[in-house]
Amino acid sequence: MGTQVNFFHIQLLRDFRRLGVIKQDIVNRVAERMDITKVKAETVVESVFNSLKNALRRSERIELRGFGVFIVKPRKSGVGRNPRTGEEVAIPPGNTIRFKPGKEIRADKIASGSFD
Repeated sequence: MGTQVNFFHIQLLRDFRRLGVIKQDIVNRVAERMDITKVKAETVVESVFNSLKNALRRSERIELRGFGVFIVKPRKSGVGRNPRTGEEVAIPPGNTIRFKPGKEIRADKIASGSFD
């Protein structure tokens, strides 16, 4: 099954090389590849996305082998400017999400089309 999932993952990356992928594209592709209804595929995709969002809310590190790593990093407070007035605005500290792509999907490999 591992080889099958890896092949599926590589195929998804190839299919999504074009710009502008939306969630419905992912749902349609999962439904087609897994031979399930779009309703079931949408449930699966929503479940995965909700799991990712919940983990990020808890500031957990998410590592998806062969894809990349999502981490929550603290953001320092700072000073910004209102673009209309030029007035200084205090920016409070917070958290931000960072993504580090895995070896398989780095920009150089995507550009050349070599996912294997």
